[in-house]
Amino acid sequence: MTRSAPFSLDHDALLDDLAATDNLLIIQDLDGVCMGLVGDPLTRQLERRYLDAARRLDGHFFVLTNGEHIGSRGVNGIVEAHFATPDRAGEQGRYLPGLAAGGVQWQDRFGDVSHPGVSDAELAFLAAFPAKAEQFLDARLAEPPYALDSACRRDLIAAAVLDNLASPTLNLNVFHRHWQTAPERYRQLQQDVAAFMQGQLEAADEAGLGDAFFVHYAPNAGHDEAGNERLRESVEREGRSTSAGTTDFQFMLRGAVKEVGVLVILNRYYHRHTGHYPLGEAFNAREAPRDHDALLALARDHFDPALMPTIVGVGDTVTSFTETTEGRHQRLRGGSDRGFLTLVQQLGETFDSGNRVLFVDSSGGEVRRPGVDADRLAEQLQGAEVDIWPALEGITDPDDPLKLDVIFPDGHGQYIDFFCALAARR
Repeated sequence: MTRSAPFSLDHDALLDDLAATDNLLIIQDLDGVCMGLVGDPLTRQLERRYLDAARRLDGHFFVLTNGEHIGSRGVNGIVEAHFATPDRAGEQGRYLPGLAAGGVQWQDRFGDVSHPGVSDAELAFLAAFPAKAEQFLDARLAEPPYALDSACRRDLIAAAVLDNLASPTLNLNVFHRHWQTAPERYRQLQQDVAAFMQGQLEAADEAGLGDAFFVHYAPNAGHDEAGNERLRESVEREGRSTSAGTTDFQFMLRGAVKEVGVLVILNRYYHRHTGHYPLGEAFNAREAPRDHDALLALARDHFDPALMPTIVGVGDTVTSFTETTEGRHQRLRGGSDRGFLTLVQQLGETFDSGNRVLFVDSSGGEVRRPGVDADRLAEQLQGAEVDIWPALEGITDPDDPLKLDVIFPDGHGQYIDFFCALAARR
């Protein structure tokens, strides 16, 4: 599709384009894309029609998420809720295939899960993390400035500590809601939790696992000079919080970054369609390079351009904002989907494969984050002389190297309609 505007809202034209593309690979985030963002992950829901469409796209659709497939907070339990018995989901191949935990937890559509490249010692350290997080929060929240009573602490901590197997997480959404009118408490807790996460990295180092883990902030403010993700502090106005900033603090395995997961999925896609693993059968996120230039070089050297699919990357967590420090303005770009969407864009440019980047506005959920001004965006795309960029404030900017090809301003429901229509057309 050709257009003069930098973004498109023409979902019908995109549908026609992708329905006619034989060699198609969809790589899609989950939370905020195919289900609404919620404060408590245990309340998440998936539509049955979405699962049916994913099954019809078998071999051309994979998920790439920082959440997990398995465990009490995993997506598999949400899938199983649609069937009379949990084993039916596996028998019918209705699980969502692809990578979880940032790229280190692989699952096929029958629910077979593995952790390529992950050691028993690493899994054991991760397994001990939730109990440590609960103890830390209970002790800290009993002290000033929080001074919460034991019953309140118990309920908040139960919702905040996510006992994921490969990516245990502290989700502070419940605290953001609790202190909506006292945002300084929430902002202090962000700092306290960041310090706790740093302490866990130091504990891993003392246990001989010094380079095994890193801390993922979602959403984040990009990376610092050392390559570590920046915490995004909450923003308040008139005594109330207007942006939660970083809500998820994930203790993750080194190499578990979504952009690496793109190559892991692409390697398996080539095998599925050609019988050959271009990067080797054992290739996994733990052994892959971590910067985009090296990932692109790896792809150029090993993937046959004639067989390269059109890759469609779908995400919802992309941020761009200006931070002012001592009178100096600095543009910070981040978001947990930025890395993999950027690599999808770069692979499309490198292989001339027509890759697409789709952005789903997830601001309508329970988690406060920047949203698209759909009316302003539509006016500009219809030829009105208006500045388009205020419509995407907090998400992207005129100089952003990541270009969002098609936007779904009405959220995950609008994207599911499109996804199901695409599956039916193919």
